[in-house]
Amino acid sequence: MVGKSVITLDDLSVPQIQELLHKAQYIDSHRKEVAHTCDGRVLATLFYEPSTRTRLSFETAMLRLGGKVIGFAGAQLSSVTKGESISDTLKTVSNYVDVVAIRHPKEGAALVAADAAGVPVINAGDGGHMHPTQTLADLATLQSRFGRVNNLTIGLCGDLTFGRTVHSLIETLCRFGNVRFILISPKELKTPQYVINRIKATPSCSYEEVTDLSSVIGDLDALYMTRVQKERFFNEDDYLRLRDTYILDEAKLRKAKPTMAVLHPLPRVNEIAVEVDNDPRAAYFEQVKNGMLMRMALESSVLGDQLAGYEEKEITL
Repeated sequence: MVGKSVITLDDLSVPQIQELLHKAQYIDSHRKEVAHTCDGRVLATLFYEPSTRTRLSFETAMLRLGGKVIGFAGAQLSSVTKGESISDTLKTVSNYVDVVAIRHPKEGAALVAADAAGVPVINAGDGGHMHPTQTLADLATLQSRFGRVNNLTIGLCGDLTFGRTVHSLIETLCRFGNVRFILISPKELKTPQYVINRIKATPSCSYEEVTDLSSVIGDLDALYMTRVQKERFFNEDDYLRLRDTYILDEAKLRKAKPTMAVLHPLPRVNEIAVEVDNDPRAAYFEQVKNGMLMRMALESSVLGDQLAGYEEKEITL
């Protein structure tokens, strides 16, 4: 992975993803040992649109590895206001830093950045296209909860049409195989056909589409919640009718397995009641920590910086 850009998770093999999962686990239990892994390195965070979790996670990951961070948090703070292209920005910034994390509202911008840069580029989200490090955080959370990322029944609930995190997670889990997907959404926000086709193309995976969360929650090993977005509905009555169907609360949780994990890419609006936060099945803030650990693993890997005391070990599927 040394010197490699990561624009989508297709840029990584399954063994490489497994290795990142193992590295993240090692980092979590060896914070002091890895604290100087990236001494002297500099990360640029080029965020052309607002972000809280993702930008701070990338920056904290590099700081915890001993490196430093430069960058901007908004296009208005960059020379794009003067008309500079992404390509020219990356060619310039590559002279300053060792690795770049970029978020941009336009799909494909991260690929343009990677083609222009002289250092590895990590996609921190490009429009509605890809958000590979969020999926790595999701995988790490499944791994920490179950010791595996397959042989699971996973429910994905809410906006399955426009949710880039949902599409990326399904496609990546299909590469591991042996996952049963329960797709829970209103008919207005069903999973796109190309994602369904990806599941169908994986013989060991299966799916079921339903509209009622309560009827299937008892079957799930993990539940991935997303926000039902009011702006996606043409009829407000339909939105009001469906909105409360997908609010996870204590009453619905009583029907779930005691070991079920609740995931959410955040930010949350009202789709998970605050009362759920104290339930041991709530894993969404754990996802935040896992996102930082996976970014630490990824940043050190593309830089080729060795984690002190770490030994490679393939995770068995």
